[in-house]
Amino acid sequence: MTARTELEAIVEQNFNSLSDMVRRHARTDAQNVALLSGVDGRKLSYAQLDQEMDRVAAALQHDGFGPGDVLAICATASIAYAVVYLGTLRAGVAVAPLAPAAGADALRAMLDNAAARMLFVDVEVAAALRATPGSLPPLVALDDSHVAPGLRDWLAPAGAQPKPVSVDPDSPFNIIYSSGTTGTPKGIVQSHRMRWQHVRRALPLGYGAGAVTLLSTPLYSNTTLVSFIPTIALGGTVILMPKFDVAGFLSLAEKHRVTHSMLVPVQYKRIMQHGDFGKHDLSSFKMKFSTSAPFEAAVKADVLMRWPGGLTEWYGLTEGGGTCVLRAHEHPDKLHTVGHPMDGHDIRIIDEQGNEVAPGTAGEVVGRSPAMMSGYYKDPEKSAEAEWFDAQGERYIRTGDVGRFDGDGFLTLLDRKKDMIISGGFNVYPSDLEAALAQHEAVAEASVIGIPSERWGETPLGVVVLRPGKQATGEELTAWANQRLGKTQRLSAVQIAAVLPRSAIGKVLKRELRDQYLKRTPSQ
Repeated sequence: MTARTELEAIVEQNFNSLSDMVRRHARTDAQNVALLSGVDGRKLSYAQLDQEMDRVAAALQHDGFGPGDVLAICATASIAYAVVYLGTLRAGVAVAPLAPAAGADALRAMLDNAAARMLFVDVEVAAALRATPGSLPPLVALDDSHVAPGLRDWLAPAGAQPKPVSVDPDSPFNIIYSSGTTGTPKGIVQSHRMRWQHVRRALPLGYGAGAVTLLSTPLYSNTTLVSFIPTIALGGTVILMPKFDVAGFLSLAEKHRVTHSMLVPVQYKRIMQHGDFGKHDLSSFKMKFSTSAPFEAAVKADVLMRWPGGLTEWYGLTEGGGTCVLRAHEHPDKLHTVGHPMDGHDIRIIDEQGNEVAPGTAGEVVGRSPAMMSGYYKDPEKSAEAEWFDAQGERYIRTGDVGRFDGDGFLTLLDRKKDMIISGGFNVYPSDLEAALAQHEAVAEASVIGIPSERWGETPLGVVVLRPGKQATGEELTAWANQRLGKTQRLSAVQIAAVLPRSAIGKVLKRELRDQYLKRTPSQ
């Protein structure tokens, strides 16, 4: 049996823990590089990673940690971050990875909700937290800075062996806090079983000992983890890039012969627009992935034309509940969609009353799959709000997205349900208006929000970023777009902005756009 077929047999099993997979690679591919820093080139082999995970797990057990406990990490991506994350899992402890940009008050709320018994930080996060009142769990400095006891001092001695822990497949792997565009952090509990499903679906996509995955999105994001975890579980190399920049990404990809990468749509757009894109040898790429935000069909087409390797778009929630996949290289005529449901994933469309609708009819997307969250951490009410049950009592997760299936079973997304504008009794989908604005030669990016209107209840407002060197007024863009839109879709105005507010994984924060508008127009 070859190494590949042996790996395939393991992946076909009902369950294996990520910790056990690393242990296996430490025996069979000991010198293969597991982690590589995109900053200084530091490397960690699978043998070294396995040993460091033992030191983390042993240190946690020394501090009284065990299954059922939670440890939090809040820092930029690094080899130390990844080692602590993976070692924590070996101790049977759940990880709560937190976003440094969330702000001190939000971070404290998340720490309280998770009941995290320890927090791993870097110097910037520690300074921000200590500038606000309130107690904190014990801190450990991942960067060995002076702000807290350093990681090197906290770790168990080299060669330490933790007590073996049998991982329950349904126990928490991590708690991901998804504030997204709502502003209210919710702890999404993902089990070890759910993560194993992500590994199982990855093997046909070229992951394995020869895979080199370049990651430039944060390790607290599920976007990153759905590529990070399969790479490590299947024995590949992860290159961690703490901060994304196009030139740095292209340089690392060429130098290390990268085969896989997960990028959000705005990153693809910036890469394809970069003047030096064509000067880099990217022929090593086997597969590129995208998720987390709407991906323009024109950008997908450009990636397919000029960037070697396949392009796969995932559509789903951090909560799980069904995934659609678009293999863009196989379906170039479906680039306006997010693909069709994966095997074993059941995606349906329901109306406001919770009834299923006919194909071709728009409604809220709901789904179920083998990879679903256990629920929102310590929040049964929000967990119940996120669920829908069919006539047979099967549990589905509500996405909050509005979409419809075409005749071929491909899903087209129209908008977030909460972002849909009801103007004069008509449903107006901002994505249609954004697509119209984006066709103007002066527009680089566009977002449309609903604003209060005495006459219509709500009315659409466009916010655009202009292309460098291009000029246009809001009035000109309003008139231009409205000539191409239906009567019930017309924009009330267009405003010019320097940038659109985005989350760390590229989602436009429409809540912030609305807040900015309301601050400027208090009389509304």
